[in-house]
Amino acid sequence: MSHTTYQQGMRIDWDVPITMDDGLVLRADVFRPQEEGKYPVLMTYGPYAKGLAFQTGYPSAWNKMVSEHPDVPHGSSNIHQNWEVVDPEKWVPEGYICIRVDSRGTGRSPGYVDHFSPRETKDYYECIEWAGQQDWSTGKVGLSGVSYFGINQWHVASLQPPHLAAMCVWEGSADWYRDMTHHGGILSTFWANWYDMQVRTVQHGLGARGGRSPTSGMLICGDEMLSDAQLAANRCDFGDEILAHPLDDKYHKERSPDWDKVTVPFLSAANWGGQGLHPRGNFEAYMRAASEHKWLEAHGLEHWTHFYTDYGRELQLQFFNCFLKGEDNGWANRKRVQLQMRHPDKFEERFAEDWPLPETDWQKLYLQPAAQILAERPPSQAAETDFDALGDGLTFVTEPLEQQTAIAGPMSARLRVSSTTEDADIFLVVRVFTPDLREVVFAGAIDPHTPVAQGWLRASHRKLDPVLSRPYRPYHTHDEVQPLEPGVPVDLDVEIWPTSIVIPKGYRLALSVRGKDYIWQASTGARLSNFKNELLGCGPFLHDDPRDRPENVFGGTTTLHLDPNNPSFLMVPVIAEGAP
Repeated sequence: MSHTTYQQGMRIDWDVPITMDDGLVLRADVFRPQEEGKYPVLMTYGPYAKGLAFQTGYPSAWNKMVSEHPDVPHGSSNIHQNWEVVDPEKWVPEGYICIRVDSRGTGRSPGYVDHFSPRETKDYYECIEWAGQQDWSTGKVGLSGVSYFGINQWHVASLQPPHLAAMCVWEGSADWYRDMTHHGGILSTFWANWYDMQVRTVQHGLGARGGRSPTSGMLICGDEMLSDAQLAANRCDFGDEILAHPLDDKYHKERSPDWDKVTVPFLSAANWGGQGLHPRGNFEAYMRAASEHKWLEAHGLEHWTHFYTDYGRELQLQFFNCFLKGEDNGWANRKRVQLQMRHPDKFEERFAEDWPLPETDWQKLYLQPAAQILAERPPSQAAETDFDALGDGLTFVTEPLEQQTAIAGPMSARLRVSSTTEDADIFLVVRVFTPDLREVVFAGAIDPHTPVAQGWLRASHRKLDPVLSRPYRPYHTHDEVQPLEPGVPVDLDVEIWPTSIVIPKGYRLALSVRGKDYIWQASTGARLSNFKNELLGCGPFLHDDPRDRPENVFGGTTTLHLDPNNPSFLMVPVIAEGAP
């Protein structure tokens, strides 16, 4: 049953019931100022269990963050810290009510677990409308949070809840097919593994097996104790459901936003190193959402870090103060794009009027067969070069750069390929090397050794959407399979997710064309407590399910056809360093 305590200068209403239209009751914790009055709301809705402390559920991530960024724990007791949601001790004193809702079937909310489904999105809508009509609410509800708590913001915004006034989507992908489950049509195994590690462990019905919250005193996963069979019956078979939908069909479209209906003001915050999950959605949202008031920010470091640092928190606060409190604080007049540009050893802040940056010089670097180089001119003679279709592939490298070169934006590649089988998977990796040919890698959202950029395409999914495609961002329909005829070349336009890097003079830019996931090195020892695999360069965002990539279809030989009359190239977004 719900109850109230007073802690850290806040009134906390634990386990507040919110009844859905089908009669199911979700449970929420409400953190609000002790002083009576009406306040704007910051809400999150998700599956990670509101009673599970960040430090308990994700100890390796927490310990790394607070040791390297002391501003995160400073000024808070940190006993109310939860994974990927705001710390109420830092937001309630600013005049906000913070609400955490356990999504259907997780934590203390009963029901059937079906992630990002229309039912979940409808639940979120109803939670927003409930919060907007409470006596303590001003009627303005903002949405906040990282990852899952960002993804579902795009979805619920498509339903246009009347009380939804602003969103901050911090590293939140959007398109269930292109961003999350199938990269270029190739199945990502991330979600099946994530489900096992981060959702089943906090499913409603675990009872005492799920542990007890030290702050509320309640069992984290509900009071009832269900059998393993009952628990299994109360959740979807997530990995196999995704596998069963290899094309962008109704299943995926129901779990993706309708950009024409996303009209609420928002701040979209991307992570350059989030390849394999989030950054694409943050950039696509900025480019395609109908909102008149929208801003884009891009940063580096780990997936969760800057959401909690003073840099990120103060950015969010200024945004929400503008749209939830109506403060004339300068936010509405700021430039729409704020980038933390990556250098090999630092970040440098840059502001711009739009994305892609208006001053972008789209340059083509051509794949040359001789010595496998990237050059400013196409090859003079036609040539073919092969690689094992499931192997490490080929790498094309520029000559040492004659001057420092800044890159920021989406990228693409045009390749002409054939296969000895009826299909081929292409993995592209944009890389930078020092003058002595050591690779420059970055602390990514998850993996500590992330390359500059990545892109993927299954050759049989090469069909383009002529309306949404741009030279710098091809957009594939993924609505039919077009098998290859063995030995017959086809043209592939491959999307490479947005990136930034300032490459020093004398360094080299490279493009690897592979038949499998990038590997920085064979063993790193890098692991996080909430992921199964060792982090070798792609984090947990792998494409290694043999059911999706059977060897008889994808295990042949792939040939690159390098033709001066139809050249293969990498399109690079070069920007002037002195531009605003």
